[in-house]
Amino acid sequence: MPSGRRTRAVATAALGALLLAALPATDAHAATALTNTGFEADGTGTATPAGWSTYSAAGRNAASFTEPGGHSGGYRLSHYASSAYKVETYQYLTGLANGNYTLTAWVRSGGGQNAAYLSLKNCGGSEQRTDLPVSSNGWIRIVTSVSVTNNQCTIGVASDANAGNWLNVDDVSFRAGSTHLAVKGADVSSLAKSEALGGVYRTASGTSGDALALLRSSGMNYARLKVWVDPADGYNNKARVLAMARRAKAQGMKLLVDFHYSDTWADPGAQAKPAAWAGHTYSRLKTDVYDHTHDVLNALKAQGTTADMVQIGNETNGGMLWPEGSTDNWAQLAGLLNSGYTAAKAVSSSTTVALHLAKGGDLTGTRWWFDKAVSNGVKFDAIGLSYYGYWHGPLADFQTTLDDAAARYGKPVFLAETAYPFRLDSKDALTNQIDTTGELVAGYPASPAGQSAWLRDVMNVVEAVPNGRGLGVFYWEAPWTAVAGNGWDPKDPASGNGWENQALFDYTDKLTPAAGWFGHR
Repeated sequence: MPSGRRTRAVATAALGALLLAALPATDAHAATALTNTGFEADGTGTATPAGWSTYSAAGRNAASFTEPGGHSGGYRLSHYASSAYKVETYQYLTGLANGNYTLTAWVRSGGGQNAAYLSLKNCGGSEQRTDLPVSSNGWIRIVTSVSVTNNQCTIGVASDANAGNWLNVDDVSFRAGSTHLAVKGADVSSLAKSEALGGVYRTASGTSGDALALLRSSGMNYARLKVWVDPADGYNNKARVLAMARRAKAQGMKLLVDFHYSDTWADPGAQAKPAAWAGHTYSRLKTDVYDHTHDVLNALKAQGTTADMVQIGNETNGGMLWPEGSTDNWAQLAGLLNSGYTAAKAVSSSTTVALHLAKGGDLTGTRWWFDKAVSNGVKFDAIGLSYYGYWHGPLADFQTTLDDAAARYGKPVFLAETAYPFRLDSKDALTNQIDTTGELVAGYPASPAGQSAWLRDVMNVVEAVPNGRGLGVFYWEAPWTAVAGNGWDPKDPASGNGWENQALFDYTDKLTPAAGWFGHR
């Protein structure tokens, strides 16, 4: 518990009006390679940058222009007008070798448009759009891939905007190759208890079904399950994890096992030892970590549900198994982490072993922690970061931290936890973690559309990590709805759920639109 692509083909009118429906098959600006990608050729105020074309159904070409302040170099492309406008800036490429291509661009947007996106059309298939994230305080790199089958493609930047809405684009590239997210999952640790207490899950149209099957049909391919040693309510222990792992694997999903090394929540503010390990020496704790990790993973392997990925500790900003494993004593923390790593690899050498921090927007803190880990000989295969935009800073900071971690440590990175509200009010008696508009991320309302946009945009950021090192995204506690008795405290059946407004099932138990993004990456 956290402490205090591929863009889809045009399918609905909600994405905004198609600006270039009548674009001719040939164009005066046709080229064999993308040109003037940094918008440096023209200086200030050019409505149609060299190599590009501008189209506006209402004659608002002036809403597209170049101006100083690029991501790199001196200039950028901007869309803006003081009254409502629709405009697209595009290049038409011919003579392309058929195959997969990736469009990359650095973007900023103040949000509020009816639609603001990068487009790929006339490439031989349906148009693809990548919506721009809301990021007024930093540049965001986004990517999208397309299959060219007719030796041509049109690359566009489009706005269907209200008065005063703006976007910036710079450093555009279109190169052979493709990107994707290998991991598209959710934490489903609350599900078994919810079902036992009468929890119901439904499709968006209202048909009831198995929550795992519904998430799988939405495009998820991973289930994340936490493990507690001896929880008071008997859930999230070894036996329950084994049962849920069988269900996940039966759905064709892979498995991430998240070891908390506690009887209850482990997070940046709490890393309590299990009661059975209380009073153990540091040397004994290393054995405890090894034995517990090996026992759970070996049991999973024995039943044919080998873990595909493992977290050694949960949100270990300050270490684990306090006080012995605190970051105040890195040599001992390293020994505990390596005990977990060694146990996981002893069961299955192919299992990816990750370390997990709640520092998604904290470049300095992430560097400090992993520099210490590396200097103390900690072994790991991947880096997981929690990132909740209402706590961990803007998207640009998240991207900077992810990119840096991937490059600095040469490891794949993934978003281990994220969530966003689809409404603010509570369904039970407990106040929600996020329950006021002042707590929200600017540009992302507490609505089904806002939740969907948030998930879409963090997925874009992870997919854009250079060199294919962005593994994927886990949504936190997708099925944790407000079911009486399934509250946050395993010792207290009367405790409530402060997260039901951020689940991927709404207050009528229906799958929210955000889940659909797992099928479009």
